[in-house]
Amino acid sequence: MSAQIHSTAQVDPSTNLGDGVRIGPYAVIEAGCVLGEGCEVRAHAVITGRSVIGPRNQIGYGAIIGVEPQDYSFKGKDSRVEIGSGNRIREYVTIHRATKEGGATRVGNDNFLMGGVHLGHDVQIGNQAVLANNTLLSGYVEVGDKAFLGGGTLVHQFTRIGTLAITRGGTRVGKDVPPYFMAVATNLVSGLNRVGLRRAGVSHETRRALQEAYDMIYHANLNVSQALEELGRKFHFPEIAHLIEFARQSKRGICRARRGAGDDEDE
Repeated sequence: MSAQIHSTAQVDPSTNLGDGVRIGPYAVIEAGCVLGEGCEVRAHAVITGRSVIGPRNQIGYGAIIGVEPQDYSFKGKDSRVEIGSGNRIREYVTIHRATKEGGATRVGNDNFLMGGVHLGHDVQIGNQAVLANNTLLSGYVEVGDKAFLGGGTLVHQFTRIGTLAITRGGTRVGKDVPPYFMAVATNLVSGLNRVGLRRAGVSHETRRALQEAYDMIYHANLNVSQALEELGRKFHFPEIAHLIEFARQSKRGICRARRGAGDDEDE
């Protein structure tokens, strides 16, 4: 099955289109781009910068993928955007390619980027993450598998959002959000991502261990290094090991716990 290209679309002859690709009115696909089988590119979308897009992705109305990074240091280096399979990239999403030679901004598989989301240069998105409307990620941000970023979340450059973490709408983060935790306000966490953990099939026993880990890190009168050492001795769940490793690798430091109103135990 060949590609279906609307008569008003502009598709460079060097573009590699898989079977069943559909390209809508006034879409622009520039030289050297690759679209895997079954992709849909809706009206007025632009794909440039030799972007490589895997199979079964939906590119929404007016989305722009592969444009030059918004980085003063960029000097026209050979970089690109790489996107996996099964992603829903909705209307007016912008994804900038990497800054350095040979670098790539990457989006994994089965993610949902809602309207107006922005991925700056060198951003790395895992699998099955959800980025709600108008979430803005600066350069070099990393988002783990199955994370959920609420609408209007703002993320500073080089910040990491852990696996199965969640941010409330309007959250602002410049410190790392540990896996499985909920981020709120500015650089604060407020308990576990309980709903996300249950939906992901994480066992009750593991969720209880994660709650103990949260309490130990934030409420046990220990510094972070001491809390991580204690967690390593007490628990042997892979989720706890992942949490410990994430926190130990943090360069920006992890978010603090919200104080005053108490943590949200029922979220």
